[in-house]
Amino acid sequence: MGIANALDVASNAGFLLAGLAGLWIALRPATCFEYAYERAPYAVFFAGVLLTALGSAWYHLAPDNERLFWDRLPMTIAFMALVTAQVGDRIDPRAGPTLLAPMLAIGFASVVYWRATERAGIGNVVPYGVLQAYAVVILLLIALWLPSRYTRGGDVYAVFGAYVVAKIAEVLDAPLYEMGHVVSGHTLKHLAAAVGGALVCRMLLRRTLDTARAAPSPARRVAS
Repeated sequence: MGIANALDVASNAGFLLAGLAGLWIALRPATCFEYAYERAPYAVFFAGVLLTALGSAWYHLAPDNERLFWDRLPMTIAFMALVTAQVGDRIDPRAGPTLLAPMLAIGFASVVYWRATERAGIGNVVPYGVLQAYAVVILLLIALWLPSRYTRGGDVYAVFGAYVVAKIAEVLDAPLYEMGHVVSGHTLKHLAAAVGGALVCRMLLRRTLDTARAAPSPARRVAS
């Protein structure tokens, strides 16, 4: 249909759907949050997923480093927000929202630094890559060592699994395309990562407060 990199562009529909659904779930009153301010990291996460759909589609229509900035920036927003959401769920409900702005600032700085070095002709992507790797590792360690105050906390492992599948598909981009000349590994990466966003949607839809793990507080406000 005359669309460059058509499936890499179209597969961003998965991010679009997961982002829109997630924003609705995170902001609706019926979704279980012990404190109202705990919604913020999840809302920002899904906003990042939604913006990834737009930025990634824009990039794949005509790939270059300037457009790649708008692909990587929203992904970084999503990574940082999901880490802070889990900090809030598993360590301290106030810590997640408190860390949200600093974490987003660090993520933004890593992408801006990469673009600045690209423009200078040296293209240093290491801080961005390291930050993404550390975000995933920290997320996994938090999930393994600290139980959530909510049920469905184990769903984070499935989200991590979707991320691993996405990375494998990315590494096998060309070989997967050569198998049938229909779909590339990069397209499958988009779909697998979008599944990760959908799994977070499911977690929020189905979870309830685990009263055995939640710290007692007279100021608790449970919406479920």
